[in-house]
Amino acid sequence: MILSANQPYFMPYLAYWQLIDSADMFLVGDDYHYIRQGWIGRNRVLVGGEPAYIGINIKGASPNKLISEMEIADVNESQILGILRHNYCRAPYFNETMELMEGILRCPERNLSGFLTNSIEEVCRHIGISTRIGKTSDFDTYGRLKKEERIYEYCRILGADTYMNAVGGQELYSYEEFERHGVTLKFINSQLPPYPQRTERFVPGLSIIDVMMFNSKEQISKMLTQYSLIEK
Repeated sequence: MILSANQPYFMPYLAYWQLIDSADMFLVGDDYHYIRQGWIGRNRVLVGGEPAYIGINIKGASPNKLISEMEIADVNESQILGILRHNYCRAPYFNETMELMEGILRCPERNLSGFLTNSIEEVCRHIGISTRIGKTSDFDTYGRLKKEERIYEYCRILGADTYMNAVGGQELYSYEEFERHGVTLKFINSQLPPYPQRTERFVPGLSIIDVMMFNSKEQISKMLTQYSLIEK
């Protein structure tokens, strides 16, 4: 069984969904500390042909709190939908993407982890990812285990023999240590294939919203497999 995990982000870019799709189960890392100026509450879309941030407001955002302990102050529903409507109304998959976003933004959940986990599950359903979704807060590891020891425990409990991680984690984890715990460690080296954005130049690394606006579900399904694996 292949396991992957990451902190919950607001409508993250394609590589995040590649990581989810690569695994049999994905854990939302919600009992980790909040990171300021990160991607937990915001992402980028095209505004006037240039990348610009959209996001949700988080109540009392603090690196001293766990993501699971935090709440949303304001979803900015009308503002976000207005920005998307104004800038993507001519996109070929505008209607279905807007319907998805309306449902996500109107989710009544105010807990930050709950709201973001719901958005992840909704996008997975929309683009055809069947990976099971769980939360790290469902396990008794915070405060009891440190760093990669928590991952070993997740793998042990869930029966995972392979752990898939984003390429940025190469300096953090050791192949040998994972092997010692009976787990094969692999890293995803994501590709961000260009697609028509109806702009003068392609802007890579934008929110999955941009990908869904301009690509069919079949095209997105192909994009999800466009990565190479780094292994021992």
